[in-house]
Amino acid sequence: QVQLVESGGGLVQAGGSLRVSCADSGRTFSTYWMAWFRQAPGKEREFVAAIRWSSGSTYYADSVKDRFTISRDRTKNAVYLQMNSLKFEDTAVYYCAAARSYLPPQSIRIMAPYDDWGQGTQVTVSS
Repeated sequence: QVQLVESGGGLVQAGGSLRVSCADSGRTFSTYWMAWFRQAPGKEREFVAAIRWSSGSTYYADSVKDRFTISRDRTKNAVYLQMNSLKFEDTAVYYCAAARSYLPPQSIRIMAPYDDWGQGTQVTVSS
């Protein structure tokens, strides 16, 4: 059973833009947070951005703030990550994640609390 499916990854030149999407067919009625993480080869998976499902409040890693924008469409049960001014160091597999129960904002930046994960989509930025 696949509950989160990412799409939209690809190859882009540095300075360019790309939008990745995540379709959620899981327990959307209980979703508190949706988030994006990424993992580059040989590195740990790191937090990118998160959005509170009900209010739309957003949080970003310092490395992507002012360049990336997370958004959601509650009608479509989808979350998006618009990536602008892409850098070579943004190259990674991007994963979406869902927290299905209450999670305080101070815990959203770590992987453990999230209940569901997608398979990831590759984003490659050439320099």
